[in-house]
Amino acid sequence: MRLQDKIDNKTAKIGIIGLGYVGLPLAVEFAKAGFTVTGFDIDERKVQAITVGRSYIPDVSTDDVTNLTVTKRLSATTKFGLLADMDAAIICVPTPLKKTKDPDIQYIVAACESIAKYLHAEMFISLESSTYPGTTDELMLPMFKERGYEVGRDFYLCFSPERVDPGNKKWQTRNIPKVIGGITPACTAMGERLYRHAVDKVIPVDGTKAAEMVKLLENTFRMVNIGLVNELAMMCDKMGIDIWSVIDVAKTKPFGFMPFVPGGVGGHCIPIDPFYFSWKAKQYGLEPRFIETAGYVNAQMPHYVVRKIQDALNQEKKCINGSKILILGMAYKKDVDDVRESPSVDVAHLLITQGAVLSYFDSFIPNVRVNGWQLTSVSDLDIAVDESDCVVVMTDHSDVDYSAVLVKSKLIVDTKNVLARTGILYPPIQSGGHCVLYKYQHDEIDADSRSKSK
Repeated sequence: MRLQDKIDNKTAKIGIIGLGYVGLPLAVEFAKAGFTVTGFDIDERKVQAITVGRSYIPDVSTDDVTNLTVTKRLSATTKFGLLADMDAAIICVPTPLKKTKDPDIQYIVAACESIAKYLHAEMFISLESSTYPGTTDELMLPMFKERGYEVGRDFYLCFSPERVDPGNKKWQTRNIPKVIGGITPACTAMGERLYRHAVDKVIPVDGTKAAEMVKLLENTFRMVNIGLVNELAMMCDKMGIDIWSVIDVAKTKPFGFMPFVPGGVGGHCIPIDPFYFSWKAKQYGLEPRFIETAGYVNAQMPHYVVRKIQDALNQEKKCINGSKILILGMAYKKDVDDVRESPSVDVAHLLITQGAVLSYFDSFIPNVRVNGWQLTSVSDLDIAVDESDCVVVMTDHSDVDYSAVLVKSKLIVDTKNVLARTGILYPPIQSGGHCVLYKYQHDEIDADSRSKSK
């Protein structure tokens, strides 16, 4: 039976390589659409979790995984030989950077090598991992052509960038428009035919390089604009201007402005993807100055935050060395369990190296490794706040009672403006820049309360 017929009647067997934030939600959507899906991963813990019907991704419910495994629509394995039975193989593996900021595509290569061993006629292959323009046709295609098959006729090869935003309740795999570009028009058509079962809207583009560039543009746009607002935040700090109120007012303009907030950049995409573009641009003799300048500014933000913590402690006649500092939030963003490229980890490392007695609380991240140090989230937040010399809000998780933290803390450095955003009207003692400093006046408030009670 031809591949297009298998796709149309949903008898095509789909393999998803990589079962992380991208792969598992996609596998679930295809399975919910009626396909039989097999997830492939080298992590036995993920495979075992799916086998017993448990989700380890906040954006995917355990109920969905349980129902799909019970009905045998979804399974997982570490045995890549089963790719021989797949009609489609979709690659969703990590693409980190090397220390030199060069692309590290070892996981893509490993996935392609596994597919190439079991490549057969009427097979569809798609790469979703973020990468540089040219990866699909320059790296992947030659590996598959060695098997003697002709692309666009015997097998189909596409690039379809993932656009997952972990923790986003509104935009998820199903309703985020899906971009796809194939090596040939026939490849693009086959990819569109398959993906439209799992997503609401598919947007075909002219070739794999265009699809690869779409992803890089999206995240480079974000990284550069975050770099801009970070630079403005540091300028506002020097001028005594509240950057948060400036942003709030600026975004009332109904056109020509898109709000970005200051802070470090984290996760897999925004800190990584622009440097894939930068690396590729240099191969063409181009100097990507905006990208590299924004990257430099963003990389300085953890150092800036530590300087603000130092300034706050100095006002209390204390120094970082020996002070008990509690970080609220190790995840790179709100309400996710991901520490990849998290600015919180960088801040923690800088504080530890300067002699701080560091602890952290994050219900999403029970343990974290900060260079050579292994840290565990405190079990009792109230006690930890009470014992700390300074509390630093790094990630604004919604499960923290910030009003209680304010009352119990001696000093707070709020890098997320979360106390103001959650309606806490207690005035800060310093609000220039994006790190807002609070010191709760326990004695004054207690005396005022006693006076009113008489």
